[in-house]
Amino acid sequence: MQHLNWDDLKVFLAVARLESLSNAGKALRMDPATVGRRIARLERGLSVRLFIKSPQGYALTEAGGRLLAHASGAERAVIGVLEETRAPENVLSGPVRIGAPDGVANYLLPQICAGICDANPGLEVQIVALPRVFNLSKREADMAITVSPPQTGRLTVKKIADYHLHLAASRAYLDSHAPIVTRADLSAHRMIGYIPDMIFDSELDYMDEAGEGAQVRLMSNSVSVQINWARIGAGVCIAHDFAIPAYPELCRILTHEVSLRRAFYLIRHADDRQVARLNRFADLLSAALRSEIRRLEALA
Repeated sequence: MQHLNWDDLKVFLAVARLESLSNAGKALRMDPATVGRRIARLERGLSVRLFIKSPQGYALTEAGGRLLAHASGAERAVIGVLEETRAPENVLSGPVRIGAPDGVANYLLPQICAGICDANPGLEVQIVALPRVFNLSKREADMAITVSPPQTGRLTVKKIADYHLHLAASRAYLDSHAPIVTRADLSAHRMIGYIPDMIFDSELDYMDEAGEGAQVRLMSNSVSVQINWARIGAGVCIAHDFAIPAYPELCRILTHEVSLRRAFYLIRHADDRQVARLNRFADLLSAALRSEIRRLEALA
């Protein structure tokens, strides 16, 4: 282990998380060839192969996976020491990366994270908005917001809050199409929803709750695209109540017949329970999310 140094570990972590020399180079502001040389030097020093190169990118070997766990722990320790050394008590600084589906990433996290950063000027928040499950073991994010709790992995799970969804359409669409008085009337309307084979969580499979006659004709893996279709009068979607206030042209319909409730969960790696800065950020994030959901749903 005498061959290890922190700079090489940072390069290793970047390649392990981003799965390519070029992406790691961009993140580290290094030439990809230099990244490759640093990885080769690390492998020589440890006398093991850390990555297997494939058309999909750089994948960790078994030895690489073991090093990832130790290197991630070292990273958390270094960040923790820097936090304690530089920051006044109860003031956060340094980077925090949050993974989240695009609904919460677009309509809740921007204002919440901006508020937390206003109170903690040294804090750097990264929001990764992707419609998929995040791999916290590979440190794709420090924490993730999900719509269902994971069943496996060394993770901690905390329910943040319930939220609600309803059918929505633009006023212009409703004025120019057949009336929607009951759920059965939806069969005469163009529905907007997810692409079936790209629904990454069963909690996002809403259409069965809309009604048997609902036919989805416009589909996207992004809830923001779906809501924008509804906003311009392309059809009827199922929208988060907390998103509707952002679009004055949208209104909820059939609220007594179709009302969905889901929940957000905060997922963290079990090893991070000892990291004070992440614990404090998680508490601030959860409290702010609960408050913002209540505020926006009251306006819907």
